[in-house]
Amino acid sequence: MSTRNVLVINCGSSSIKFALVGESRADFPLHGLAERLGSADAILRWQHDNQRHEQAIAGSDHRAALAALLPLVEQAADGSLHGIGHRVVHGGEHFTAAGLIGADTLAAIRATTPLAPLHNPANLLGIEAAMAVFPELPQVAVFDTAFHQTLPAHAYRYALPEALYRDHGVRRYGFHGTSHRYVSHRAADMAGLATGDSSWLCAHLGNGASTCAIVNGQSQDTSMGLTPLEGLVMGTRSGDVDPNLHGHLARTLGWSLDKIDAMLNKESGLLALSGGLSNDMRSLEQARDQGHAGATLAIEVFCYRLAKSLAAMSCALPRLDGLIFTGGIGENSALIRSKTVASLGLLGLVIDHEANAACVRGQSGAIHAAGHPRILVVPTNEERQIALDTLALLDPVL
Repeated sequence: MSTRNVLVINCGSSSIKFALVGESRADFPLHGLAERLGSADAILRWQHDNQRHEQAIAGSDHRAALAALLPLVEQAADGSLHGIGHRVVHGGEHFTAAGLIGADTLAAIRATTPLAPLHNPANLLGIEAAMAVFPELPQVAVFDTAFHQTLPAHAYRYALPEALYRDHGVRRYGFHGTSHRYVSHRAADMAGLATGDSSWLCAHLGNGASTCAIVNGQSQDTSMGLTPLEGLVMGTRSGDVDPNLHGHLARTLGWSLDKIDAMLNKESGLLALSGGLSNDMRSLEQARDQGHAGATLAIEVFCYRLAKSLAAMSCALPRLDGLIFTGGIGENSALIRSKTVASLGLLGLVIDHEANAACVRGQSGAIHAAGHPRILVVPTNEERQIALDTLALLDPVL
């Protein structure tokens, strides 16, 4: 069989992130971003075989941007494109795995929009645009939430009235599922273990961050909940706060629900703890080295809350085969890994500082001290996982 190619698309409300994934290639022959869609400044930027390019696409919407992308994809794929995989943030309880997109799938994604009002409408825009530009290709939806549909009820239910769950779907869903799934499989391979007989703690750390307990290839608990706001301190998201904070701010300061939501999602996290300095961990580490008190506090809180979450996730494991760090921060910050592991001594975790320092800029590897449980740095590759899921569904179609 010839090598198959999948175009992976991740749509925001005014952007399209894309990558062409070849079944037998480790790198992406084509990847890039169309951004500021719908404006006079709309632009398409891409990299093809390590050459950078850009093209103004003033006023283009998602459909026009994909039409501009079409000849680039066909050239990079040598005219051989087999399918399109779409990242969809929220699948609710309807989707426990990736699915071929048809009328029923679109209706189900649309019905889940109240659970992800900022993400699912944008994902639908991208799907509908791609179906118009590539009508002959099978298209697949891969859901961030699907991997976590194996959570037991005691992990996903909130202690709230039954009707909120039964009638409105209020429960914990979890996110970053594609990443957690990919790196746990890679970690098992690195450790010489079968995915179906392994137990991992996983920390996906970026501007958005979450932890996950993964047993025999299945998610058993995760830190994000109904929305991506629950759990860890993140770039601009608060993570866990007192559930009555909304009421307190409304009563004492007269804040509206919209103002409180904006504060918790866009003005909190590392940005707030650092005194407004930055939500970027690289900048915070540099400022910490220069004695900046806010940056120092932000890093301390981030690592302590991360360690607390990982310790809590261990309740879902029958044993600990290892801890995985992934995501932009998890893959590149030796400091964050070291400070987090320092708070997890009761789990027997100890870091090898020399190995830890060497695992940056895409370098994977083991960073645990000899004789202690595994700690692995595993670069994530959500685009490849989406492509793999897409190809698995295309087999009966092709």
